[in-house]
Amino acid sequence: MTLANVHSFESFGSVDGPGVRFVVFLQGCKLRCKYCHNPDSWKMADNQLISAEDIVKKALSFQDYWGKDGGVTVSGGEPLLQIDFLIEFFKLLKAKKIHTTIDTSAGPFTLEEPFISKFNELMQYTDLVMLDLKHFYAKEHYALTKMDNTHILQCAKHLESLGKDVWIRHVLVPGYTDNEQHLKDLGAFIKSLSNVKKVEILPYHSFGKFKWDNLGLKYELDDVHTPSEEEVKRAKELMGLI
Repeated sequence: MTLANVHSFESFGSVDGPGVRFVVFLQGCKLRCKYCHNPDSWKMADNQLISAEDIVKKALSFQDYWGKDGGVTVSGGEPLLQIDFLIEFFKLLKAKKIHTTIDTSAGPFTLEEPFISKFNELMQYTDLVMLDLKHFYAKEHYALTKMDNTHILQCAKHLESLGKDVWIRHVLVPGYTDNEQHLKDLGAFIKSLSNVKKVEILPYHSFGKFKWDNLGLKYELDDVHTPSEEEVKRAKELMGLI
């Protein structure tokens, strides 16, 4: 039995995959995104240690609200840091014919063993991957997240090779991710992937700043505004989405 280190739950998630979702937020993440709205999920500290079986029971108590499109999403933090739990959890869910989604930034992804074999097994029980692409350029990605993105783009290509359905998410951060050439190149990369079913451009917001303050962390984006509808539309046009 594998225990999950859980940050929190959301019973009626509406932006975490198709339909209404039961969302499990796992603890732990190695990225340090400047705009992270859950910095309290970074450390792999013992938070709530819960078994896969118990979380399935908790999720099923909300199944009546999912409709035909809903299901369970695992987010974070970074869910792939707890890949052994994910495999066990998703096996149980698929045995009950429940739609499964992972929301990931692919920080732990590698083509090396033993991770890649576990990842490929996990994909057998995963219906959808929501992949967060923070920045297309490696240098700028590191400045924004404190991590290189070569392996993250590798993950996107690997998911294509598996034929796995993917939704791409990209946060539009003025001064960081809204450069014209960057958006064009990111759009071209996404268009090169045959398995992308949806692309979401999410406007930056500072809703999580209070958590940074509570943790005594310096929030560096105080002067960054939330993009307007016009700015989001411009980004979509540059990426070739509209």
